[in-house]
Amino acid sequence: MSRVGKKPISIPSGVEVTVNGSTVQVKGAKGTLSQILPPSITAVVGKDEAGKPEISFAPQGNPRQLSASWGTARSLVANMIEGVTKGYNIKLGLVGVGYRANLAGKKLSMTLGYSHGVEIDVPANLTLDVKDQTEISITGVDKALVGQFAANVRAQRAPEPFKGKGVRYVNEHITMKEGKKK
Repeated sequence: MSRVGKKPISIPSGVEVTVNGSTVQVKGAKGTLSQILPPSITAVVGKDEAGKPEISFAPQGNPRQLSASWGTARSLVANMIEGVTKGYNIKLGLVGVGYRANLAGKKLSMTLGYSHGVEIDVPANLTLDVKDQTEISITGVDKALVGQFAANVRAQRAPEPFKGKGVRYVNEHITMKEGKKK
């Protein structure tokens, strides 16, 4: 049995959740998201004891075998509801001499110590903000898209363990290695 999947999700005011077969669509103040659930998981919109709207999930078949997809489906919809109400934000910092970023239209241009500049196309659903040419703020409603774009930017020059130079998440701790000894 999935402990996560059993918990219903309360739907806040201003959010509309629609279930059409195996597709769940969530509309809120910040946007609209949809997710296709596994065919063995059903979602039902109802009301709790206090009369507030909620969405619950149930497996069709043996709950032991469907435990992982049951909890995953519930988490995906919970992330969608949080995304359309609050949104998601990830901040990246550029650490290194001469490392800087610039936003030109829908392209993120970065100088990361290579002999060439690095350009990344920004997806349409994301908003980028570059402060002081060394801090990038990625904002959006889709948690997976925000996280994946941040990981793609970080992968252009991951922080190295000797000097700590590279693109890193703000508040990320890099364990530094000791250099060569004579």
